[in-house]
Amino acid sequence: MDKLHCFFYDYFVSIGVSELSAKYFNMLTLLLILLIIVYIADRFSRKLLITFFGKLSEQTKTNFDDLLVNNRAPRNIAHLVPLFLTIKLFPIVFHDFPQFETSILILLKVLAIVITLWIVRSVLKTFEAYFKTLPKLKDKPIDSYIQVVMLFLWVIGAASILAILFDLSFLKFFTTLGAASAILLLIFKDTILGFVASIQVAINDSVRIGDWITMEKYGADGDVIEINLSTVQVQNFDMTITNIPTYALISDSFKNWRGMSSSGGRRIKRSILLKARSVKYLNDEHIEKLKKIQLITNYLTRQQADIRKFNEKKNIDKSVMINGLNLTNLGVFRKYLQTYIEQNSAVNKEMFIMVRQLAPTSQGLPLEIYCFSSDKRWENYEYIMSDIFDHALAAVTYFDLEIYELNAGIVE
Repeated sequence: MDKLHCFFYDYFVSIGVSELSAKYFNMLTLLLILLIIVYIADRFSRKLLITFFGKLSEQTKTNFDDLLVNNRAPRNIAHLVPLFLTIKLFPIVFHDFPQFETSILILLKVLAIVITLWIVRSVLKTFEAYFKTLPKLKDKPIDSYIQVVMLFLWVIGAASILAILFDLSFLKFFTTLGAASAILLLIFKDTILGFVASIQVAINDSVRIGDWITMEKYGADGDVIEINLSTVQVQNFDMTITNIPTYALISDSFKNWRGMSSSGGRRIKRSILLKARSVKYLNDEHIEKLKKIQLITNYLTRQQADIRKFNEKKNIDKSVMINGLNLTNLGVFRKYLQTYIEQNSAVNKEMFIMVRQLAPTSQGLPLEIYCFSSDKRWENYEYIMSDIFDHALAAVTYFDLEIYELNAGIVE
């Protein structure tokens, strides 16, 4: 080993090359051989490790080793072999030029730190992918925690590289860095806020991956597909992607539809506008006509008997309709819609069902349908709601009611 450094030197001198030139040629030749050895060692170790992990992944039930291969962990670990060879052999190459050894040693130390960070990053990415396959952690912001660890390691790595380049002790470098903490806090403000926000989001369980959220300020209305240190990615229903700052989830208001998704139904809350002047009392003739509508036949028969009994008992003068008790076309229509919705197979009968009259407005008299569809999927929900209101709007004329419409230039 001691004679290797001068093997080619002796040869070059023997063929008449000057001693100084022979030293340079000797160094270049040894350097070329070292590069070849490093290249071969890198290829061999990489192939060996990848083959080993590949066979290991085929024999094990867990997918963790598969994820290690997918995230290039074996490939990055293989780079350590040529690095160790270089550290061992480079003194031989530069034996006649010791002034180069210090610079090369610094370069190798920096390279060792970078390769170590690559390896750690591959392993952390593997854990990130593995945790996402676990049912209990699938909807948690694992990306944020992995990014925090990686950020911390990159800071440590960068500080180590700078300490090596400037020949400072690690402790002294960080002591000097502490004086610039205010600047660092300003630089990493968004990262720190995002980290704090992601922890609060996880602890409070306010947002999970897969949740449908609406955040009007950022134009977001869709499913959360990723939560990381700096942003929350939302895939909107038009298939666009909206990026929301993570800290906005604790500083701004947003709507999470998870409660609806986990409940037994999706709420339908919509009104139809009726002309107030079309509301009227019903006489016996009108009632007999409405009895042909099967959903309310029994109701009308019962109500008609009860009202007639009450009015006769009180000796009410029915020559004027306003006297005593009366049915109105609006009240009967409201009862009809209530019965129709209660018998609708697409409506969840275990949840609240109501048809109510809201306060009159300048745009008509609102009659609101309030219920919950059994199917919560958006497309089916819209179909169910449209089907209910198609029927309601078509049924209005059977009760001598009119839909309010504001025509251009005409005030109803």
